[in-house]
Amino acid sequence: MTTETTEPDPFDAIVDAHFDSALSERYLVYALSTITARSLPDLRDGLKPVHRRLLWAMRQLKLDATGAFKKSARVVGDVIGKYHPHGDASVYDAMVRLAQDFALRYPLVEGQGNFGNIDGDNAAAYRYTEARLTRTAMRLMAGLEDGTVEFHPTYNGEEEEPEIFPGLFPNLLANGSSGIAVGMATNIPSHNVAEIVDATLLLIDNPAVTHGELMEVFHGPDLPTGGLVVDSKAAISAAYESGKGAIRVRGRFSTGKDAAGVWEETGIEKLGGGQWQLVLTEIPYMIQKGKLIEQIAALIGDKKLPILEDVRDESDEAIRIVLVPKSRNVDPELLKESLYRLTDLETRFGLNLNVLDARRTPGVLGLKLMLQEWVIAQIDILLRRSRHRLEKIAARLELLDGYIIAYLNLDRIIEIIRTEDEPKPTMMAEFGLNDRQAEAILNMRLRSLRKLEEMELRKERDGLLAEKDELDKLIESPQLQRKRLKKDLNALRKEYAETTPLGRRRTTIAEAAPTREFNMDAMIEKEPVTVILSQRGWIRAARGHLPLDGDFKFKEGDGPAFALHAQTTDKLLVAVGNGRFYTLGADKLPGARGFGEPMRTMIDIDPDAHVVALLIYQPGGQLLLAADNGRGFAAEMDELLAETRKGRGVASIKPGGKLIVVREIAPEHDHVAVIGDNRKLLVFALSEVPVLAKGQGVALQRYKDGGMADAVTLRLEDGLSWAMGGDSGRTRSEKDLQAWKAARGAAGRLPPSGFPRDNKF
Repeated sequence: MTTETTEPDPFDAIVDAHFDSALSERYLVYALSTITARSLPDLRDGLKPVHRRLLWAMRQLKLDATGAFKKSARVVGDVIGKYHPHGDASVYDAMVRLAQDFALRYPLVEGQGNFGNIDGDNAAAYRYTEARLTRTAMRLMAGLEDGTVEFHPTYNGEEEEPEIFPGLFPNLLANGSSGIAVGMATNIPSHNVAEIVDATLLLIDNPAVTHGELMEVFHGPDLPTGGLVVDSKAAISAAYESGKGAIRVRGRFSTGKDAAGVWEETGIEKLGGGQWQLVLTEIPYMIQKGKLIEQIAALIGDKKLPILEDVRDESDEAIRIVLVPKSRNVDPELLKESLYRLTDLETRFGLNLNVLDARRTPGVLGLKLMLQEWVIAQIDILLRRSRHRLEKIAARLELLDGYIIAYLNLDRIIEIIRTEDEPKPTMMAEFGLNDRQAEAILNMRLRSLRKLEEMELRKERDGLLAEKDELDKLIESPQLQRKRLKKDLNALRKEYAETTPLGRRRTTIAEAAPTREFNMDAMIEKEPVTVILSQRGWIRAARGHLPLDGDFKFKEGDGPAFALHAQTTDKLLVAVGNGRFYTLGADKLPGARGFGEPMRTMIDIDPDAHVVALLIYQPGGQLLLAADNGRGFAAEMDELLAETRKGRGVASIKPGGKLIVVREIAPEHDHVAVIGDNRKLLVFALSEVPVLAKGQGVALQRYKDGGMADAVTLRLEDGLSWAMGGDSGRTRSEKDLQAWKAARGAAGRLPPSGFPRDNKF
């Protein structure tokens, strides 16, 4: 009889569940996995799993700091094969970062070969490079064989790996960390080990120490690439107290250090003849040198930094970026400030002290709480090491007691071994030995059967008993535990002291001077120009102040419209008949060798737009604006500047109308004179004209027929003056204007005899 086997129906395993609950449960598992097993470092050793597995694999390969190098491919293969089943590229990238002295303050891997550079070039492939552990990494892993930490199975159960590294090196703050998890991130800068130890010792001595007292010895970031932290001490302290904040980091301008080892901070290198150049020797952390130079070169090419002539990279092993100013008269501080604002020469490091604590719980910790948790973890490791050592001592004392019994009864022991078929039970019964002691005696070598050996055993036993007594006291006394931890920390501090090449502080904490008001106009070299605008909207700027009635050339069918004297540092206001105002920089106008360029290539102005006025912007100045319907108002020049090509709508003009008057109001003017097409003149007080940002304004004069012809401001006691016409060049003045003076909005009366027939002032 045969039994038929059938495959289980896959639909039997389907479980009905609400989509939102199933999705949320599965996403939560993924999120927690990302947070705890990938992106956030452990507070105790400052490592993420990939870094811990890398170092553990290298230790298993015996790549000690004093040993030989091995191919990186061998390390990466072991890591992804035994401990970390992820892509080889990501594992190798993590390993490369551990070896880069510009990425890690205290590198944990020593590389041989091309491990990338600060320019942003990638490392060579892992088949070409070699690596081994550094002394710092060995310190971080010290004590793994002493029962200090738990080991757990690897992903396939074939190997074991440590949960954390037990070493006393404060890796979390010393080397920092960065990572993005699900819904949270971490960003911790590197710090100076000597300062971390000093702050920890302060906390051990006085658990009630304040955050401010800690910040007296713990000054802030100490970055691998040096540079300057330019925030105030109060701002830095506040960031470390809350665990979150932003820290400004700048590159360092310098020509080196003096005999006392102090940086020459100006960075000005004299060239003779009054010429100079700036030298940049350090750049902000995580900024690629090549990209920074490209940024500066782009500013020069786009003429966004006109006070800078050139940038050169003269770096070898040390960074040396040379910045050549446009002229020797350039203000060096202005040039530096410009580079800080326009390039990555100043960056913000977003401090976020988000870590996993001993319970694998993520949280943002302040400096004091972080140090407290680390001290607790180190004392726990100290106790684990002590208990493990006590177990070893107990096991050794057990054997030593057996050996001593054997030496005291050596002849009888030898007799038992020679005469008994099963000597072990006889020895155990006769001398009160346990199985382990009897087995050890039977395994003794003949050469050990000498009197001197018995003395050495007793000496060793006494030493172990003394050590056991000390360890028992240590385990029972929190005070002794703190004392032992302080002793170990002081030994660590000596190795990483400020006087050692590795321990010397690289980043300077120095609050920057108050920022000077930044103005791109200050970077424009001031030169006189003559601006010419044609009737068809072609504009140019001739160098120097030329006669405004000069014979300027124009395209056929075109002619002069406006000409004025200006400086390259001036801004020009262009008023159009539809009431819009546009802004042009005099330094950006084309030269006068040709006919210039159409203004519409610089601003979004209609080709057939009628330009009413072209004038120089005066800070704090005012303009009188009036339309042909007789309505007008005063406008602040500061409100007329337009930041974009589209300009700014100022005067609201009704369909069919146009803006006809744009006149500068002199500070001493107190009255307005208006004349209409009907040849009626009206004079009224300037105070009756409102100052508006935009709008139609108010009625300046009343008309039965026609509209406004012209308007002007004046000082009443000076009266009105106008040209007589013809070639005489004479002018005529009317001092007494009381006959035409009335309230705003009146009709006015005929002007003085001889007033121009075109009704223009």
